[in-house]
Amino acid sequence: MKPAEAEANAVLLARVRLLHLASPATPVGSYAYSQGLEWACHAGWVADEDGLRDWLSGALEYPLARADLPLLRRLWRACAAGDWQAVERWNALLLALRETAELRAEELRRGRALAKWLAGLGMDDGKTGLFRPGVSYGALYAYAAGAWGIALADAALAYVWSWLENQAIAAVKLIPLGQTQGQRALYTVAARLPAVVEGAMAREDHEIGFSAPALAIASARHESQYSRLFRS
Repeated sequence: MKPAEAEANAVLLARVRLLHLASPATPVGSYAYSQGLEWACHAGWVADEDGLRDWLSGALEYPLARADLPLLRRLWRACAAGDWQAVERWNALLLALRETAELRAEELRRGRALAKWLAGLGMDDGKTGLFRPGVSYGALYAYAAGAWGIALADAALAYVWSWLENQAIAAVKLIPLGQTQGQRALYTVAARLPAVVEGAMAREDHEIGFSAPALAIASARHESQYSRLFRS
């Protein structure tokens, strides 16, 4: 195989690995979480397609754009450099920015599930310190993306798309919303993803952080919601 062909194949394989990593079929349990959306629907904050677009847009512009994605960039780079102290630091900040017990528990549970899946694929070499309790989903996602040669921008776009798709699927069950309405909301908000990713990648360290009181209230109230479909 010629060098150019080998390089092209490597790029395509990295894209295949990204599809696998971000797939709803990857056994990390993302489908079990609504991230406060369930209580927001229960309280009438999100009651129709327009309300869903507003909720998703707010979450996209604040937690995702100002915390998850900038930290994903730093985690990806730290993993690529083998700087495990930096990975530990950014992992701790990501967990600290999960404002409620539910959101922190989700991040850690999904992290454990992703670690188990990656270990089953032979990814745990015993050197990274990532395959242990207390490591976030975001840190392990970044590690897998870098190890598989997935470009940072592509990894970030797939990360936020996976979040958005899961939220839209949850909303169809919770509002309830028709499939067409749910997909239309998803389609509209998804058009903003490239710009959000680009902006998030440019954030400086001191710009990481956000205020999303409605999300925090919804998640905290969901912890004691009597009847619910989702774990958070």
